[in-house]
Amino acid sequence: MALKAETIGAEHTDDVVLPFQIDALNIRGRIARLGPALDTILRQHAYPRPVSRLLGEALALTSAVGSSLKFDGVFSIQAKGNGPIKLLVVDMTSAGHLRGYAQLSGRPIAVDERRLDQLVGEGQLAFTIDQGPDTERYQGIVALGEDTLAGAVDHYFQQSEQLKTKLLMASGLSTAWRSTALMVQRLPGESLDPDAWNRTEHLLASLTEDELLDPDLKAEDILYRLFHAEGVRVFRPRPVEARCRCSRERAEGALRLVPATELPELMVDGRFIVTCQFCNASNIFSEAEVQALRAS
Repeated sequence: MALKAETIGAEHTDDVVLPFQIDALNIRGRIARLGPALDTILRQHAYPRPVSRLLGEALALTSAVGSSLKFDGVFSIQAKGNGPIKLLVVDMTSAGHLRGYAQLSGRPIAVDERRLDQLVGEGQLAFTIDQGPDTERYQGIVALGEDTLAGAVDHYFQQSEQLKTKLLMASGLSTAWRSTALMVQRLPGESLDPDAWNRTEHLLASLTEDELLDPDLKAEDILYRLFHAEGVRVFRPRPVEARCRCSRERAEGALRLVPATELPELMVDGRFIVTCQFCNASNIFSEAEVQALRAS
């Protein structure tokens, strides 16, 4: 059975999340494919390749999960541990604006390292939805104990949401950085096919990392290769883009809050420099400007 589209339009390549549903298997899902947006974010930093690869997976994951939620604000995923990567933060606004960064401990990282437990170490993975100061912030937390980020998220959904979830993720660099996250979840209720979830997992296992990252394969192509026999419906795509929310006004706010004893750490050649961790953009202030800000 051919792939059925709920919308008619151009086929979707990069920087897009495509929702889909397979009624015969009682599953829903999303496939997020990042190209220029991911390359823009990663090239703002000079991370070791394993760090960039993990951050690429996290950005695709945030796109896939965040686009499945109904919220007006910011959805973020944060991994914190005692490994070479102390902190990894990725977030997406309800408008589809992505950003992310990693904070390193200085410990050496093997060039071919891929294991989450060795890169981040012991710690926790947190999912947060922040819809502004007048609403209650939602946060879900799970301990890190899996070899991969996909495995950690599968465990979170199984433990916290009681949803059978399977994730495939890949991130890599050829001429430019690309990443893909494919997420499927079993819908509530019983399937007419008692073996539906096992078959879903079997089909997903047939997909290779090269296929996930192939720039010539569109999201629809991947879904068709996997599920054409079951019949897969795709819905309206959701575009995403790299866009940081930093500004000079935010930098001013940060300077007002910095303890006086820590201000000298921001001074370079007689000027105060506030650098955004996400995009590496810097705002420069004179000593007189900082004194006026803190006095206001």
